[in-house]
Amino acid sequence: MLDVERWAELRREHFVRGVSIKELQRRTGLARNTIRAALRSDLPPAFRLPERASKLDPFKEEIHALLRRDPKLPGVRVRELIEPLGFEGAKTIVDDYLREVRPLFQKTRTHQRTIYRPGEICQWDLWEPSAHVPVGHGQTRRAWVVVACLGYSRAGAGALIFSKEAPDVLWGMSRCLHSLGALAKLMVWDREGSLHAGGGRPTDAYAAFCGQLLLDWYFCEAADPQAKGVVERLQGYLETNFEPGRHFANHLDFQLQLDAWFEKANARAHRMLRARPIDRLAEERGGMRRLPEREPDVDRRWVMRVAPDPYLRFDTNDYSLDPDRVGRRVEVRADQREITATCLDSGELAARHERSFAKHRTITALEHARTLRERREQPEPDAETLVQQRPLSVYDRLIA
Repeated sequence: MLDVERWAELRREHFVRGVSIKELQRRTGLARNTIRAALRSDLPPAFRLPERASKLDPFKEEIHALLRRDPKLPGVRVRELIEPLGFEGAKTIVDDYLREVRPLFQKTRTHQRTIYRPGEICQWDLWEPSAHVPVGHGQTRRAWVVVACLGYSRAGAGALIFSKEAPDVLWGMSRCLHSLGALAKLMVWDREGSLHAGGGRPTDAYAAFCGQLLLDWYFCEAADPQAKGVVERLQGYLETNFEPGRHFANHLDFQLQLDAWFEKANARAHRMLRARPIDRLAEERGGMRRLPEREPDVDRRWVMRVAPDPYLRFDTNDYSLDPDRVGRRVEVRADQREITATCLDSGELAARHERSFAKHRTITALEHARTLRERREQPEPDAETLVQQRPLSVYDRLIA
């Protein structure tokens, strides 16, 4: 049998250079019929095994009947059902054949590729790291990452939060939007409890957030992650590429490493786009609105009266208040960085603390501790006890 190179050489010499079959026979020593067969064949020679009958051939019709009744029938079960009919083949034969014919009986889901215009959409999701995040004082906490991904450029951003409540999720959204540098028109979420009020309606907190930024919102149907596949793919890459092999000193270190990872991820060549997200982001910002000068207010606020024990409790921690403000009403404001308290009547600052994400701690400001100590060291003012003075004759009459 001729190899491919010899076959091509014979055809070149005869059809291109005009060498006769007799001359080719003299040069190569091949038989005349072999040369003629090579010249007549339009396909290169290939070694082909003769088709042999399979042990599964007599049972294929039965397998087809089983798949018509149940297209998802497992291969193990198919083999068990055809063994009483005389099948003695191996498991691999059945599995290979089922892999080929099962699509003929089972409806497969197809996915439509969606093309987004610049600045049209931003998809969101919450990713929970597999390990708790250190927060200092020997403690760790369960955490989530708000993940954003723009539809056109595939540029992403993330923000670490420690609860799924609306103030924390909205703060994470605000931070991601500032990382991306502009505002897309439509915000796409799944049915996150703190944002979705039911029936596709936003909660008051989410509606206020979108209203301040002039954003549109959309909630995906339940159990339909494909509707926001852009951010799902980015989140999958985040799970497999960011977290493994990393260690974090605290939550601030986690956020710093997360920001650095997104910078690297946005600068990589995207396989489907065949471009870098950071390059397309520069183009996409041309179709997006600018960020407002003032961020939406998503902080927690409440009013309380300063108790004789001047502390306020938030997220299981006690923060000290100014002892000189005992009895006065203050407005407390808690964000992701600070806890502040301001007197309602005068606007004076009653407390300012760095927020602690560790739990069950008592945090006392130095000036508050000094004021409390000075009050303890001051002597109590002498107070005269007023006692009614009665004549002794009154007691004599009572005794008599």
